Amino acid sequence: MATEGSAGSSNKITMEDQTQKEPQAASTHASGPSVSDHCTTDQPISSAQASSGELSELGDVDVYITKPNDYPHSPSKLLLFLTNGTGIHSLNNQLQADNYAKEGFLVVMPDMFAGDPAPKSNTVEPTPDEEQSSIIEQFKLHAAETAKSFLLDMWLARHTPEKVMPRVQKVLESMKEEFADAVANGGGVYAVGYCFGGKYVLELGQETQNTINTDEEQGTVNTGPAIKVGAIAHGTLVTLEDVIGVKVPISMVCVGE
Repeated sequence: MATEGSAGSSNKITMEDQTQKEPQAASTHASGPSVSDHCTTDQPISSAQASSGELSELGDVDVYITKPNDYPHSPSKLLLFLTNGTGIHSLNNQLQADNYAKEGFLVVMPDMFAGDPAPKSNTVEPTPDEEQSSIIEQFKLHAAETAKSFLLDMWLARHTPEKVMPRVQKVLESMKEEFADAVANGGGVYAVGYCFGGKYVLELGQETQNTINTDEEQGTVNTGPAIKVGAIAHGTLVTLEDVIGVKVPISMVCVGE
């Protein structure tokens, strides 16, 4: 991840994603924000590859942490990595986090799903034989796709922003305290989000309005944004309001169907 300047306030992050180049697949709904099959399915990788970080806990939330080899002897920047639906135990996600560590980032990847990653969603592409298969076989395929969509909808209902964001914020506050040197060196916290995680990078880049109601003072106060700069790749469940509210430089890698 590298920072580059452009006109106005449009400093942005550019990402070379070597592990998770994923096209947008069919959505779970006919319209509106959606989650693609690739958000819940890891791409095949070599069994010889192994991650170099460690599983730990910050703010009572499980996390995967990976650091540059020369940290803390050399300064680093703090990066919050928000995953797709496969979560922190995905080797793909761990390897991608390790790639950022090799570039000098101290990476914290929280378990946004409290041990409940998305159900696997392997899309079955029809072969020529299947296209000419019997009505029964076609019915079975359609039933499998329907069941997969139902499981994904149920999973999404368990992991709404009201449940996910508090987990992310707990980790964010704890990592800022734990790695204060990296925060100071980078001038704040950097964030990257893939698929499901993209929406929450946008939310962290917004100001939040808090109500004050005390004997001395009443009203509202704006706080945040919680990150210095962010980047998202093929974000899902993202709404127009998510984008409009962003107050920090954001790089967005978007793909069509």
